[in-house]
Amino acid sequence: MGSCGPFQKTLKNDDIKPKFDLANKYYNEALESGQKYKFKRAIRLYEQIAPQYRGKPQGEPIAYALSDSYYKLGDFFSAGYQFERFTKAYPDSDKAEEAAYKSAKSYYEISPVHTLDQQDTEKALLKLQEYISKYPSGEHIGKANTLVSKLRDKLEKKSFEIAQLYYHQDDYRSAIAAMENFINDNPGSEYREKAYYYKMDAQYSYAIKSYKNVMKERLEKSKKYSEDYLKYFPEGEFSEKVRTAEEDIKERLKEFN
Repeated sequence: MGSCGPFQKTLKNDDIKPKFDLANKYYNEALESGQKYKFKRAIRLYEQIAPQYRGKPQGEPIAYALSDSYYKLGDFFSAGYQFERFTKAYPDSDKAEEAAYKSAKSYYEISPVHTLDQQDTEKALLKLQEYISKYPSGEHIGKANTLVSKLRDKLEKKSFEIAQLYYHQDDYRSAIAAMENFINDNPGSEYREKAYYYKMDAQYSYAIKSYKNVMKERLEKSKKYSEDYLKYFPEGEFSEKVRTAEEDIKERLKEFN
């Protein structure tokens, strides 16, 4: 209780200088000791005095320490926002690169699992790419590239599973379009072979369930997709299924010829 006395007294004081000094003391001690309650106290004091110091020399270190305190506490929503504000307010600061990386890393930390909405993932990816573009030789460039790769994998998996859902729901037209878009957007994907197969199989099912007057055109497209799969994956996981489908497609096309 005694240790709370100076903090509560300073918190209620109208003089901002003691608050500035005590906030810095808590922040620096927290960096050394890792005591989270000191980061929390520093935040409360910094938030009180930040508006009064804006535009003054003390404004920059306050803004950084406030952002970093949130970051160290794992409050990545607040940290991402505060570091983003810092980089805009102090673009020439010697802390600007560190703030840019930590802002992007904060958005990375709040990126949800791939099954949920990926708005925060998209923002994290944008912020990391901005960091990489601005600081190509930066201190955190290796870590930033790794995080970008992980986020892209997450978005890629989300995109593929959406396309796959159309396929399993027998929504053939949507599945074909979604798989086509996936292939174009993710040329190096681990799901590329499956996407080629599902696109072919969806088109094949779509064709054989069609009315006669449109079946020939759809079968020909199925044949083209089977040829595409076998061109890229002649010994692939689904190659036998594709060859079987291709033979059936050729037999059906003979009826029209």
